[in-house]
Amino acid sequence: MIPLSHAQRRLWFLCRDGDPSGLHNIPVGLRLRGDLDRAALAAALADVTDRHEALRTVFPDEDGCPRQHVLEPGAAPDLTVTVCPAAEHGERARSAAGRPFDVATEVPLRAHLFTDEADEHQLLLVLHHIAGDGASLDVLVHDLAAAYTARVLGGDAEWPELPVQYPDFALWQQEVLGDAADPESLHARQLDHWTGALAGLPEEHALPTDRPRPAVASYRGAVVSAEAGAAVHAGLAALAR
Repeated sequence: MIPLSHAQRRLWFLCRDGDPSGLHNIPVGLRLRGDLDRAALAAALADVTDRHEALRTVFPDEDGCPRQHVLEPGAAPDLTVTVCPAAEHGERARSAAGRPFDVATEVPLRAHLFTDEADEHQLLLVLHHIAGDGASLDVLVHDLAAAYTARVLGGDAEWPELPVQYPDFALWQQEVLGDAADPESLHARQLDHWTGALAGLPEEHALPTDRPRPAVASYRGAVVSAEAGAAVHAGLAALAR
């Protein structure tokens, strides 16, 4: 068993009593047209899951302490296929994207294919945040596309061996930070520093907002993209230091 990174521990704590809203799910939908080789797609999904240990890791609770357990290759999730009219693909995908994970027993990746059995398909990949982030989806989609292309052509994906997997990072982080119970460890010294630095600060900011803060968070949100020029970027970087 392998310890969790601190980011994973935070997510594990938030999910330990369940995640009924699927708040920590990261979905990506791909609209596909034309002939689709389902067998090749399922094989490609297995290839990618075998390649990335984080995609075949479960997080059991051992006496109140979470651990990472990397499953052997071959633990890929099933490709769930739903046949329905193309007009229903979006709504069905949204529903599937919100279904919660049990990270203690279930690998943190799901794959759903919605198809009209003709030439309209939607592939939904759902990654739990404990195993990745938004940037991870780019890697996942890239590797899946490469593996699918290779499988359709009758071969295997040709990619270099990964020099580092996420469990390696978790072990490295534990080694660097040390045990919080050891007052000489970097972990303990960082905790002491930030406990003092943040003492007395308000729990909520006092900045004016254009909408009232709800009593209970709805977790509904969206993504807003903006570009910052070189001068603004340099100013923000200087302020952050």
